[in-house]
Amino acid sequence: MFLKANFIDRIKLPFRKDRELYAAFYDILGFYPRHIKYYKQALAHRSTAVRNRKGEPQHNERLEFLGDAILEGIVSDIIYHRFKGQREGFLTNTRSKIVQRDTLNKLARETGLERLVHTNYQNSTHNSYTGGNAFEALIGAIYLDRGFDACMFFMRNRILGHLLNVDTVATKEVNFKSKLIEWAQKNHFQLEFKLVEERKENQSTPIFITRAVLEGLDGETGKGYSKKESHQEAAKATLRLLRADRQFTESIFQAKSNRTAQEEEPTALVP
Repeated sequence: MFLKANFIDRIKLPFRKDRELYAAFYDILGFYPRHIKYYKQALAHRSTAVRNRKGEPQHNERLEFLGDAILEGIVSDIIYHRFKGQREGFLTNTRSKIVQRDTLNKLARETGLERLVHTNYQNSTHNSYTGGNAFEALIGAIYLDRGFDACMFFMRNRILGHLLNVDTVATKEVNFKSKLIEWAQKNHFQLEFKLVEERKENQSTPIFITRAVLEGLDGETGKGYSKKESHQEAAKATLRLLRADRQFTESIFQAKSNRTAQEEEPTALVP
């Protein structure tokens, strides 16, 4: 098992260089990194524009992509065995609550990871995802450095067994619509929920399909047995899209800029 191997493993720390970084990661992970380069990259936000000798970017986006997939697999495994007999919808919702951006941002702060991240962003809006993104990148770094078992050890023993109570998370209701509205208001975006379709399932049960629209740009749709439920699902899917697709997010910012510029244009005087 990884835990046993962890105590047998001996890492000779550098005398000076990176010694503090090794110690910081030991406090976070419960074991020392073997290849510190992965963890350094996990800390590098793309705004730093760090490049290697070949001129290749060394930010954490690729590690974030890898870590996101691994994290979903680990959390799926844990809650599958934790909540035996629960239906797929319950498991999916519980996983979503654990891997959502707010939760990962919180974990980045509480583990001390957030203060290690290197970024040049001054804008707090863009910077709001930095901690959570770095947490996913950290999972990717652990995987490349020590494998899947080490990732599982970290999540079981340092996160879900210490900082996050799975049972509490599972029973907590998340209002995705409120979260999207709050984010839109904070950034002064125009947001609306449009009813795309209303039909009946099995000739009796009503089905509502709603789309979230930001600054006139189509977000994701959501389906529910009430308008309220369809709004929640549309907001949830759109929040996921905003996190995963930077181009979509930037297009919303651009659409807002275009709208506000037009609103601020002086009106010509009537002769």
